[in-house]
Amino acid sequence: MKIYSVTDPEFVPYGKVLEGYQTEALCKALEDKTPLPENVAYVMSEAALEYTPLFGALQNNAYGGMPIQIGYCNGHNTKLNCLEYHRDSELNIGATDFILLLARAEDIVDGKLDTAKVKAFRAKKGQVVQVYETTLHYAPCSAAAGAGFKVAIVLPKGTNGAVPAFEAVNEEDKWMTACNKWLLAHKESAEAGDGAYVGLTGDNIDIASLI
Repeated sequence: MKIYSVTDPEFVPYGKVLEGYQTEALCKALEDKTPLPENVAYVMSEAALEYTPLFGALQNNAYGGMPIQIGYCNGHNTKLNCLEYHRDSELNIGATDFILLLARAEDIVDGKLDTAKVKAFRAKKGQVVQVYETTLHYAPCSAAAGAGFKVAIVLPKGTNGAVPAFEAVNEEDKWMTACNKWLLAHKESAEAGDGAYVGLTGDNIDIASLI
């Protein structure tokens, strides 16, 4: 597997880097006020990040005035494990370099996605990386052996909260694991063990040997 950059042409179908935003204060808050666990921790909304000047700019400019939340996904990881998607774009901003493992929603066939379709992209500290609604993604990966990552996650407010009360009317409904979150798990993942829909076929990608 080749690791591309989010500035390479290969990233164009998956997202883009948003220019013009001042991310220094957010990155400092992410570095100073959020933990770096041995595994992976996700928090959907973190006051220390939302009380930075960037919050208003992202809400009003990047999301056109829609209510947003800024949380974080921090830790150490080199595996794919799962892929998820939302009904909107997600923004990732790292206080460290990090790697995203991504696939396209159009590659889901009969409820399954072959992990051979997954590509890897490296982002640099401070870049505002937009991942499109049609792009499947999950926890970031470390960009260097033994290194951790700290990544701010920007989404519409309420995303990844409690799953709504509803009756499934189609197959896709069965993949929903949280508010505005549809997830395909690999059979080897902890999420599959917890009952998540197993929709990834092929190898559970591990980039440990590539970083």
